[in-house]
Amino acid sequence: MPASSRILIAGGGIGGLSAALALAQKGIASLMLEKASRLGEIGAGVQLGPNAFHCFDRLGVGEAARAMAVYIDHLRLMDAMADGEICHIDLDAAFRARYGNPYAVVHRGDLHGVLLKACREHPLIDLQVSSEITGYDQDGTTVTARLANGTAITGRALIGADGLWSAVRRQAVGDGAPRVSGHTTYRSVIPLEQMPEDLRWNAATLWAGPKCHIVHYPLSGWKVFNLVVTYHNDAPEPVAGKPVPVEEVRRGFAHVCERAQTIIRHGIDWKMWVLCDRDPVDRWIDGNVALLGDAAHPMLQYMAQGACMAMEDGVCLADALATHDTLAAGLENYCARRVLRTTRVQLMSRAMGDHVYHPAGPHAALRNAIMGGKTQEQWYETLDWLYGGGLD
Repeated sequence: MPASSRILIAGGGIGGLSAALALAQKGIASLMLEKASRLGEIGAGVQLGPNAFHCFDRLGVGEAARAMAVYIDHLRLMDAMADGEICHIDLDAAFRARYGNPYAVVHRGDLHGVLLKACREHPLIDLQVSSEITGYDQDGTTVTARLANGTAITGRALIGADGLWSAVRRQAVGDGAPRVSGHTTYRSVIPLEQMPEDLRWNAATLWAGPKCHIVHYPLSGWKVFNLVVTYHNDAPEPVAGKPVPVEEVRRGFAHVCERAQTIIRHGIDWKMWVLCDRDPVDRWIDGNVALLGDAAHPMLQYMAQGACMAMEDGVCLADALATHDTLAAGLENYCARRVLRTTRVQLMSRAMGDHVYHPAGPHAALRNAIMGGKTQEQWYETLDWLYGGGLD
């Protein structure tokens, strides 16, 4: 197979690996170009709705993905001021029957590892590290990716799965830097024995407070708890993975209930990120170049759908290319199928931060009344669009 007939993929994260696997399932060869010197994934936990498991099955890794997951019983919303439950969503047999798959949490590195192993074992996928794409040229038939080391690689198309600061997006869309949200997230992982016993819930738990929230859930076979805390401190510029002392973390949570503060005190080796996203755009295509995942639709964390949307993108991209006679028609179909759904998740993620995670006073009381008044059936109806679709 000539090198110019393969698809180039910029970025070896969850989105890039999913795209490569999905294309391979359709008999389409790809070369994935990762700027780092080794393939891996930083971070701790990630939540996976049923739509993620739909993708795993389509990618041929369903069994491996299910084996590494921790299956939680509830999504639980707590009032961080009053120290009481506002509502919960049951993730039991009725939930699984409705959506055809479970809800689970995994370590991000474990998820990446499952996808990476499958890619390494597939003969239609080549992986190349130390290959940062800085730009591209195209002639209507092929795309040539320019690398930071001065070399160039040609393929039939280029998929930009290179994340929030995508160089491919910079050229294809040219909409400047990401939007800084002003929300700062701090991440830690707590050994099980350090998590207070009365908080060792088999749930993805959200404590919501004024301009702040705390999320925790078990990981890695119940060996550790993932802990993510966020407060709106008007941070002016992006930061990623900076180590910080626990005193800095606690500063944003002095006003919440004692039990919620206790969780933070048990965290170790805290690192901070300033959250960023972008306004949705209606076109991710430039000739034979298309965007995917965070390069296409970076979103805030508040719907826990970043990884899920990236995997859906990969599956839909492969479907579109395999069912259209021309590359151009396939890319257009991919974009048309994905833009409205991902725009909805992007904008709802922002709204969730404002109206569910961080409100105060009467705003918070209204949240409690509306969310606390829903039945389980009403919650499922609310979630049908998200968990029941995505690959159609």
